[in-house]
Amino acid sequence: MADLAIKSKNILTPGGIQAGVVIISNGKITEVISGQDYNGTAEDVGDSIVMAGLIDPHVHINEPGRTDWEGFDTATRAAAAGGITTLIEMPLNASPVTTTKGNFKLKQDAAKNKLHVNCGFWGGVVPDNLNELEGLLESGVFGLKAFLTHSGIDDFPNTSGDDLRKALLILKKYDKPLLVHCELDEENPDNIFLEQKPRSYSAYLKSRPKAWENKAIKLMIDLCRETGARVHIVHLSSAESIAPIQKAKAEGLPLTVETCPQYLFFNAEDIPDGDTRYKCAPPIREKANNEQLWQAVKDGTIDFIVTDHSPAPPNLKEIESGNLKKAWGGIAGLQFLLPSVWTKAKERGFTIEQFAKLTSGNAAKFIKLNSQKGSIAKGMDADIVVWNPHKKFKVEAGMIQHRHKITPYENLDLSGLTEQTYVNGKKVYDKGNFIDLSEGKLLLQQ
Repeated sequence: MADLAIKSKNILTPGGIQAGVVIISNGKITEVISGQDYNGTAEDVGDSIVMAGLIDPHVHINEPGRTDWEGFDTATRAAAAGGITTLIEMPLNASPVTTTKGNFKLKQDAAKNKLHVNCGFWGGVVPDNLNELEGLLESGVFGLKAFLTHSGIDDFPNTSGDDLRKALLILKKYDKPLLVHCELDEENPDNIFLEQKPRSYSAYLKSRPKAWENKAIKLMIDLCRETGARVHIVHLSSAESIAPIQKAKAEGLPLTVETCPQYLFFNAEDIPDGDTRYKCAPPIREKANNEQLWQAVKDGTIDFIVTDHSPAPPNLKEIESGNLKKAWGGIAGLQFLLPSVWTKAKERGFTIEQFAKLTSGNAAKFIKLNSQKGSIAKGMDADIVVWNPHKKFKVEAGMIQHRHKITPYENLDLSGLTEQTYVNGKKVYDKGNFIDLSEGKLLLQQ
């Protein structure tokens, strides 16, 4: 006896979009029946798309320690409302940071009974924790994250190339990736512009030039080649690094790359001065640059799209002052991954199938959960989003589930409305309402 059946004219399966019914029992998809001839009871969602829930492997939740920024409850509510069924959480900006086995246990304890979607974790590499890495990896983190520039918080300092080389050799043994924030900051005479005009977006953009990112990515490609370990470039923003990345991939290096909606949806030319909601690092760049990122998404150079959800309270975002020099550098966008990407992707001729790979299937492969998640097929976890690709809506503060309603997507018209979200076979979200909470699982990767 099935626990649940979902009927639709548009189910995205590995074989394409088809009419049919998805049968669910004990949190798993037990069958996908083609056609409309199903005699049992089913939830009929009509023409809406039924596909695997989105997967976001780059999310800052900040609990424990900085839960006033965001916590597991609010973050995973936002994820469910946006059709995300699995996320992997970053080792910062929680306090303590996830750089030891003990700290990782604290984070797992903090997440208990607060997960409305599935959640795994990254560990961190900092200069003084190389002896902790094997313990972290054996405890179930999905890989490790490192910074080549200041992370924004002093308890997660940036790491040298020498330490990363050592970390990569450890990671290779476990076949887990090193995720790297690629900016190598150096003397920059253009910093004077931000000193003089701290509300100027163009001044902020000049303060973090593409050259910083390009040099860091070159270093990581070299280390990837030298060690043979998996290297992942997070939040690519510089189009000047696309060609070196393509060359490295053609060489067969185990290199993967992500970018974020903010680099694909917004352009520097359109960002008003003093609006700190747009501040992130690396920065949102010019339209010409971002169109090249879109091409790299289309041709597969960029493997998938993530939010890098990095929220902060209004005072840390300097909302009132508009001071881009002082403001926390992070964008809150977890809830809007699906519509922000789809709105722009459909304008460029992307299909639903391509969109699903970029927001679910390819990320599932990256975190080695593609035998369980990332597609609608028999035996897969029943993590499902039902959404309408034609439905337009305005982002209003009342619908935002993040702890703080500070996002550059507010008041924008987006296409692609999440109607229902199922996590492990349970309906968690239904047309603006939360139905069955705390259904997410804590994910560990051994």
